[in-house]
Amino acid sequence: MPILIPTFNFSGKCEEALKLYQKAFDAKLLCMLRYSDADKRDYHWELTEEQKKYVYHSELLIGNQRIMLSDNIDVPFMTSYATFLTVIFDTKEEVQKAYDVLKENSTTIYPLDSTTYSSCRVVFIDKFGFRWGLMTEQTER
Repeated sequence: MPILIPTFNFSGKCEEALKLYQKAFDAKLLCMLRYSDADKRDYHWELTEEQKKYVYHSELLIGNQRIMLSDNIDVPFMTSYATFLTVIFDTKEEVQKAYDVLKENSTTIYPLDSTTYSSCRVVFIDKFGFRWGLMTEQTER
């Protein structure tokens, strides 16, 4: 059976993002390899000293969902807001806590508020250019 794993690419900021997402979501870092750790046959170009320090592959566990993150050096880095991750929390306090960690230098699309389907929802673009939706999945808590 196929497994769908969201993958985030950064432009030299992956390690910073890993630390921020760990804090915001109480996420567990499963692994992190730098380009200097990878077999040179994995890529077909020379790396600068700075690029050797970049994250080649990493995995975070947010709740029971694994995501992959890396620094993108093979094509020009571009952001897209067409797809985003929604993280469901049990309570609005948990939504608020995660948003408080992530909101610095972010752009809010839908402010923290209750909706017909959620007691607490916020949608924003974080400082790395990724769009997030944080919410409860009910209207009571």
